[in-house]
Amino acid sequence: MQQRPRKTKVSVYLDSDVMAMLADYASRRKQSLSMIAEAAVASFLSPDSDERREAAIAKRLDQIDRRLSRQERDTGIAVETLAVFIRFWLATTPALPEPAANAARAKAAERYEAFITALGRRLAKGPLLRQEISEDEA
Repeated sequence: MQQRPRKTKVSVYLDSDVMAMLADYASRRKQSLSMIAEAAVASFLSPDSDERREAAIAKRLDQIDRRLSRQERDTGIAVETLAVFIRFWLATTPALPEPAANAARAKAAERYEAFITALGRRLAKGPLLRQEISEDEA
């Protein structure tokens, strides 16, 4: 009785880019090209591959949703902070007479530059204000 070979040889044509990706992946995994190609074909033909792919996509979408929610929260904090500051500033800052207004503008430009410098230092070294505010994670 003649035994069938365990594996059958198949010849395929691959674009050079696909072949390079296959070779790179195989070398990183320290596996043969044949083994990686066989696993890829088996995964592609597997009936549950659609379910796994769908689960992976759902997981990624959940991660994106969490990141967008966090971004929305951070933007809301920034807008509210700015609104509170502007309201406080408008309520407490009296209008200046014209002779003093020019000196005040010059001083304001100097203070603004100091503010920008301090903000740059704060952003460079952290921690950021949004990291200091507790996050409500589900």
